[in-house]
Amino acid sequence: MNQAFTLPAFPDWGTPLRDGANAFIDQLVTRHGEQFEAVSQALLNVLVPLEQALRGAPAWSVMLALAALAWWLSRRWTFALAVSTGLWFIGALGQWDQAMQSIALVLVAVLLALVLGLPLGVLCARSRWLRRLTTPLLDLMQTIPSFVYLIPAAMLFGLGKVPAILATVVYAAPPLVRLTDLGLRQVPVDAVEAGRVLGATRWQILRRIQLPMAWPSILQGLNQTAMMSLAMVVVASMIGARGVGETVLIGLQRNDPGTGLVGGLVIVVLAIILDRCLQAGGQRRRPGA
Repeated sequence: MNQAFTLPAFPDWGTPLRDGANAFIDQLVTRHGEQFEAVSQALLNVLVPLEQALRGAPAWSVMLALAALAWWLSRRWTFALAVSTGLWFIGALGQWDQAMQSIALVLVAVLLALVLGLPLGVLCARSRWLRRLTTPLLDLMQTIPSFVYLIPAAMLFGLGKVPAILATVVYAAPPLVRLTDLGLRQVPVDAVEAGRVLGATRWQILRRIQLPMAWPSILQGLNQTAMMSLAMVVVASMIGARGVGETVLIGLQRNDPGTGLVGGLVIVVLAIILDRCLQAGGQRRRPGA
């Protein structure tokens, strides 16, 4: 007797997971709304003045200041000239104001990622169990699509710049944590032991021996964090963060490839400037340089 072969029914785990996540977010908003508002206001107190300063200053003064910074980092006039040329190109594309908004957003996000990621990387290098605990979390932060971060961030902090910053930090901080941890663990044991023999404290060993020797790895992590933060500006524009990402988003919504190309070129120029400045700064801080 022939009987139709049927696959066993799958259990429904998606519905309780979805409902549980929604209930959890709702509880956070209900019980801790004031705390989230305080965090939002603290971030805005840093971001808004920086953005207003960049947007309100004459373009030539911003170009001159960034060119001077580029020269100070690299001690090369050609690099300073290249930075000013790149900024002039952004202005010529009609994206100066948007670029200043994006720069402010990226700077605050990178600063926050540095404040959170560098100490966590140091702690992971010192504690094996903490490293094992944080590794799956860092994997999750890097593998979950960045769009997913925007949903809870927008629900907790509303639309605008703050959820964009926090989503950017979640997406961009893991490389800094990982490479800080890796760089510190690769410091030769002999160097650490020599510091202990000379009577240095753990803090002195960290500040004078381990961090300087791990600087190339830390710099690489900071560079990746900055690049990933800049890559998030387009995604962040979907929740109301103004800037170059909005230009790309408008081009996508209007089926206007030219507008999207203009925004993409600006992001590329900003990425090159940021990357080269970080590399130049890293060369100056490198031991023996």
